[in-house]
Amino acid sequence: MIQEILVFITFLMALGYIITKFVWKPSFAGKKKDSKACGISNCGCGD
Repeated sequence: MIQEILVFITFLMALGYIITKFVWKPSFAGKKKDSKACGISNCGCGD
């Protein structure tokens, strides 16, 4: 009984990971920063 519950929870966690990885991108997952600056000084030389 307990083993079946643990397998079910593991399956749900794996399914949730697959959904958030490939189908739905939640806003709390983090955003990639697309910065064109070449350093801290923000000189814009990476254009």
